[in-house]
Amino acid sequence: MPPSRSLRLSTALLTGALLLGGPATAPAVASPTATTAAAVTTAVRVNQVGYLPDGPKRATVVTTATQALSWQLRNASGALVASGSTVPRGADTPSGQSVQVADFSSYRSTGSGYVLSVDGNNSAPFDIRADLYDTLRSDSMAFFHHQRSGIAIDASLVGSAYARPAGHLGVAPNRGDTSVPCQATVCDYTQDVRGGWYDAGDHGKYVVNGGISTWLVVNSFERAKRAGGDAALGDSTLRVPERGNGMPDVLDEARWELDFLMRMQVPEGRPYAGMAFHKVHDAAWTGMPLRPDQDAQPRELHRPSTAATLNLAAAAAQCARVFRPYDSAYADRCLSAARRAWTAAQANPALYASASDSTGGGAYEDTRVTDEFYWAAAELYATTGESAYRDAVTSSSWHTSADAFSPYGFGWADTAALGRLVLATVPNGLPASDLARIRASVTAAADGYLSRMAAQGYAVPVPADGYFWGSNGEVANDAIVMAVAGELTGDGRYRAGALETMDYLLGRNALGVSYVTGHGERSSQNQHHRFWAHQLDAALPHPPAGSLAGGPDSALQDPVAQEKLTGCAPAACYVDDIGSYSTNEVAINWNAPLAWLAAYAAERTSTGGEPPAAACAVTYAVDNVWDTGFTATVTVRNTDRTAVDGWQLTWAYPGGQRVTSAWNATVTQNGTAVGARDAGWNRAIAPGATATFGVQGTHTGSNPSPTAFTLNGKACA
Repeated sequence: MPPSRSLRLSTALLTGALLLGGPATAPAVASPTATTAAAVTTAVRVNQVGYLPDGPKRATVVTTATQALSWQLRNASGALVASGSTVPRGADTPSGQSVQVADFSSYRSTGSGYVLSVDGNNSAPFDIRADLYDTLRSDSMAFFHHQRSGIAIDASLVGSAYARPAGHLGVAPNRGDTSVPCQATVCDYTQDVRGGWYDAGDHGKYVVNGGISTWLVVNSFERAKRAGGDAALGDSTLRVPERGNGMPDVLDEARWELDFLMRMQVPEGRPYAGMAFHKVHDAAWTGMPLRPDQDAQPRELHRPSTAATLNLAAAAAQCARVFRPYDSAYADRCLSAARRAWTAAQANPALYASASDSTGGGAYEDTRVTDEFYWAAAELYATTGESAYRDAVTSSSWHTSADAFSPYGFGWADTAALGRLVLATVPNGLPASDLARIRASVTAAADGYLSRMAAQGYAVPVPADGYFWGSNGEVANDAIVMAVAGELTGDGRYRAGALETMDYLLGRNALGVSYVTGHGERSSQNQHHRFWAHQLDAALPHPPAGSLAGGPDSALQDPVAQEKLTGCAPAACYVDDIGSYSTNEVAINWNAPLAWLAAYAAERTSTGGEPPAAACAVTYAVDNVWDTGFTATVTVRNTDRTAVDGWQLTWAYPGGQRVTSAWNATVTQNGTAVGARDAGWNRAIAPGATATFGVQGTHTGSNPSPTAFTLNGKACA
């Protein structure tokens, strides 16, 4: 892979380059090593956590045999419950191995301790159950609380091993982030930039990486809400100190970073007002290990950049939409910051971060920001519906570009795909032809990932040259595209593809290792981090459960990788060593898609019992209300066992409201009675899938929501 491409697709975190010389209640303090003991890698590679009863269940077998082999699935008592034959795949280029695939998807019974045996080799034990991913959903989100700056991490939430004082609040020896000066020549004042998430294994905080990470966390909730699964991310579901405040916990966590992003905005009356400082971190690289509150380095603000400013605009615009039902004042604050950032970026469209600015923190350089402009415009348009933002969307070259979804997925430097995902899923007023093309681009990208998975022995959506710095984040991002394609089409192939990427991350890979700490029989435990540094100091903890390692990086960009991985096949260029920062660091932009994917995978697609009495369920959500008007989003879920092919939803407005316009459906009204028909492209609703449309209307006085809906003449729940 050309170095320039590698730089755009990696996180460019040189974090150690100069160094080497569940449940909402508090978890048990047991070290992740309880599940990461030195197990011998088996030739039968499975998802070591397990499989969903209604999901795909495939394993990869490393073997030189050319003929099909028999496989046996046994339960915890050793009884044979299923058997079959493998499918030879031969040479698998990314892994450098010869492999076969065993498919036991037809087995749907639940239990723990299953073992798959092939040719005398046994897999790691695994479970088959509907609640398989509930703990990972909680743990992967808890990662962000662990990474918080400016707040004490409380033992009651994380366990005593991970508790620590607040970092960078100006308590000695910290210089603190409450009054941070700029680098020389950048500015002549100080800024309060406390809070936010530490980006990775170091103590830096970066707006370009914080923007996409926050967007993914909030988008996870927005998607869950469309699917009717937002209660699992609601108040008092996660391990955050704000639980019980009436705000969904996942939004509480995102708000910690959003507050920081807005603090990074240049104040009015200063040069570059409205822009966002690119980053804040130590003046020089710190040694390891080092707890955040023990960091004595001076901190510096780095020059504002267009890319950082547009990340702020996009994340804050999304905040204004998603937070509004819970905290309208905060939503207003976010929207104001987003508008200011957009205006400032338009006035300074080519203020780029320098690639050489990598002392004490990663450079996060990006000299192509047209994709960030497109993403920010899409978010602002989806939130406001205003013509100026719509024009910015439709006039962007990315609006019709075939490259918005690249073979290497999206990332912090490649954000056009985020704009497409927003426009494809959030109700807006774009012409039907535009919406159809945008949605088709999502499914086309997902089809490409599925094709690549089908051609590989380990079913990975990345190409053979896609194992670069942070490749595991790329895998999870690709899964998000497939999941959204499934939402748009109701086609179960996309859900299966998204779930199989989880198999890869959790053990079905070239090394037979789960890249997620504490999840799986043989999981990573020595990820690169200054506090979670047990490998360097036995008094310090391993990384907490739910932390995703960056993954294989064929460029071997650190001394440990160069020493231990020379000659590795691309998909095997990984070592669980704290010194291998290019393969084994953690980062918010890798855990964010993992958390998104875990929440998606944890949603129940069926009750496992009798079908519900109603064949449909409807959510009517008022998005915005003003003196005489309102907008609302209507989500129709097919809870029947058969697909809906063509639909009409009817309801009555109890307050005499009048619909004035609609999107994603044709809406008519007679008196208080309203009927909404599909728009053609969304006529099919598969079992368990949803269709979403929006309405804008007028009201006088109150604006009560309708309470009864019928779909094709049948009452909905």
